[in-house]
Amino acid sequence: MTTTYAVLSEGLEKRYGDVHALRGLDLAVAEGAVCGVLGPNGAGKTTAVRVLTTLTAPDGGSARVAGHDVVREAGAVRAAIGVTGQSASVDGELSGRQNLRLFARLLTYRGEAARTRADELLERFELTDAADRPARTYSGGMRRRLDLAASLLARPRVLFLDEPTTGLDPHSRNQIWAAVRELAGRGTTVLLTTQYLEEADQLADEIVLIDSGRAAHTGSPAELKAGIGSYAEVVVAHASALGAAAAVLDHLTGTEPVLDPERRTVGAVTTDPSLTLPRIVRELDAAGAAVIDASLRPPTLDEVFLRLTGRGTPIKETAA
Repeated sequence: MTTTYAVLSEGLEKRYGDVHALRGLDLAVAEGAVCGVLGPNGAGKTTAVRVLTTLTAPDGGSARVAGHDVVREAGAVRAAIGVTGQSASVDGELSGRQNLRLFARLLTYRGEAARTRADELLERFELTDAADRPARTYSGGMRRRLDLAASLLARPRVLFLDEPTTGLDPHSRNQIWAAVRELAGRGTTVLLTTQYLEEADQLADEIVLIDSGRAAHTGSPAELKAGIGSYAEVVVAHASALGAAAAVLDHLTGTEPVLDPERRTVGAVTTDPSLTLPRIVRELDAAGAAVIDASLRPPTLDEVFLRLTGRGTPIKETAA
């Protein structure tokens, strides 16, 4: 079977002066999929979105979105996509209803069609009760939902969400997640950039880990987790035992442990299928490292990121 890609880039390059934001970025997002693009601040996530949505011209490489070249066919790309950036684009002085009707008219909806489409989206995003209030009175989550509604007015084939839940409370975050799931269920392709690992784990069919402007690793959440083995973690009784516990895990796993003095935990990835929890506990006991809890489990995406990129500091584990 031949896969049809809604987003396809090869060797994308972008510089801002001395900053090399994209260094040969390759992406391939299948039609109807949700692709989560992960990476720390400065990894190139937002630059990639700006190039793919025709807001910034690449310095090298090529990209096609919805079958159209982002440079030579920029107009066709814009007609096929929706974009929700990191900052809400709505007018705070207009009501939610007025914002959507204005955007609808700009998208060639006329008269009753503009009103009908605006009302559909207000209901879909649970904004009907606040529809006639100025958008500046909306909470952060409401403004993000209104912004997402505006990006869907034209029923885009591909939707770009650039860190859509940054700074939102858990309830508002969950509302955005529900909206993304609904869109994906209806066949919309979604490219989601995020710093929140839980968000990508919850929503994405495929994840791309971007590091220093490159796609460092790609796969489904399950594939990325399975690819690095298991994660051993212990909680020591006293902070003074952290060093001894770290030495034990270093010896048993062959990877550098991650210490959290505040939680009194030590963890390390292991690819050794023969390593068992009883053996870990025995070795810790022999080293005089008293523990109050120990586990050997599948890794989280946070631990995947640390292992695959070699960074000593994880990106955000949750959006809460």
